[in-house]
Amino acid sequence: MGDVLGSEALDPAELSRHRRTVERFLLEYECAIDEVETKVRVLRRELSAIHSYNPIESFSSRLKSLDSLARKAQKRGLGSLAQIRESLTDIAGVRVICSFTADVYRVRDMLCRQDDVRLVVEKDYIARPKPNGYRSLHLILEIPVFLSTGPVTVPVEVQLRTIAMDFWASLEHKIFYKYDGDVPSGLLADLTRTAESAASMDGEMERLHREMQSFRTPDDEAEVTEAVLRTLTRLARGLGD
Repeated sequence: MGDVLGSEALDPAELSRHRRTVERFLLEYECAIDEVETKVRVLRRELSAIHSYNPIESFSSRLKSLDSLARKAQKRGLGSLAQIRESLTDIAGVRVICSFTADVYRVRDMLCRQDDVRLVVEKDYIARPKPNGYRSLHLILEIPVFLSTGPVTVPVEVQLRTIAMDFWASLEHKIFYKYDGDVPSGLLADLTRTAESAASMDGEMERLHREMQSFRTPDDEAEVTEAVLRTLTRLARGLGD
């Protein structure tokens, strides 16, 4: 893009004067989100249709707002879009919620095996939780976006976590927002303790899932298939009446 915003640190007024250029800049990140979401959606559809188990419960995305981008650029002393592109890797974000901890790594592997995806950074807060108990797998992936002017490579932050991890992180975020970051020490201790409880529950539920899967047999699959066919037949007959 070039140094279209000058050499001074960015501020909201400066961003407003160059809104069209900045919107074009953010468009690339928005398209990169679309690319990652499509990859996740395809995996989810394939695993649901072809395999007996789909590890992806849900997914969501977010793009930093202009105000948020301006504040972070000011904080970092970034004076151009080129500097922002080089320094900030969390402008675009996708969060994938998985059923179990093993699924987090399974989905990570499926994404990173794709030819047009490059893993830049991986931070494993599941294996090494933050001091407050936060757990999640953070990836920075470089994704090609094909525009009319040619391809551009865009970083996307992908967070993978279990349902329990996501519930805890959402609660922690609400508490910090309520107390404006100044959370009482007793409540912080409770948060850390509940993070351990959530991790323990994740492990126990995954153990139960593996135990349940070990009892599945080809006959079970055949019975399910026959039951589905009988239901479809009844529905078809009902539509024909």
